[in-house]
Amino acid sequence: MNSNEKHLIVLDLDGTLLTDEKKISSKTLHTLTQARKQGHEVMIATGRPYRASEIYYKQLQLRTPIVNFNGAFVHHPTDENWGTYHTPMDLQVSKQIIEACHDFPFRNIIAEVKDDVYLHYHDEKLIDVFMMGNPSISTGDIREVLSEHPTSMLIHAEEDDVKDIRAHLDEVHAEVIDHRRWAAPWHVIEIVKSGLNKAVGIEKVASSLQIPQERIIAFGDEDNDFEMLQYAGTGVAMGNAIDKVKEIANEITLTNEEDGIGRYLQNRFNL
Repeated sequence: MNSNEKHLIVLDLDGTLLTDEKKISSKTLHTLTQARKQGHEVMIATGRPYRASEIYYKQLQLRTPIVNFNGAFVHHPTDENWGTYHTPMDLQVSKQIIEACHDFPFRNIIAEVKDDVYLHYHDEKLIDVFMMGNPSISTGDIREVLSEHPTSMLIHAEEDDVKDIRAHLDEVHAEVIDHRRWAAPWHVIEIVKSGLNKAVGIEKVASSLQIPQERIIAFGDEDNDFEMLQYAGTGVAMGNAIDKVKEIANEITLTNEEDGIGRYLQNRFNL
């Protein structure tokens, strides 16, 4: 593959681009800037909502679309003519899931409609997690207060109960939703509409930039990166990635604490 041709470099955030302190290291930032100067495109694909990824989008000075909520929301922050792709879950399905959750022990349920956050129970710790970007937060029985189709839902449970809840979701709702488990220390099940993942959003972006699949390089570490690493011409697992991701990746780089992205791109593009 000719490294001089324009590539699309796709970055997951947590555990990948970001250090454990949720920062972009100066070395990786510099390398990404150099890659863009060389003519390559850089984009973010994350499970986070846009409000919680905007700070990094701006720090990287990007001018590309962004994939949020693992593909459920894709838009272009600097070009409203590019279009907005919002694919929420069905409201009735989400209410059925909340109803079913009451048959299991759970700590909380969170529904997000783009930048509006609904918490089933008031929880200061969770509110802290979701406050980034200053969303509108409502607390109360989601079955009563939620009136729009949610972009995503999160079920926060004890570690031992997560498996049972996921088994129920597979049994009853497999055709209409997809669900994943967050990385430790959070025992959270994340739910989106069926068929959505980061690769779905990246395909839209790559098509608009006219960059073929074989010239996409994607970096990730968790199971929500699985599809995009398989879709990309080169899927790169971080050194700190879960085993499942390392197994399907084309290549493995250093960890997020060791400038894994920066080091890989320096070697790949002679930066």
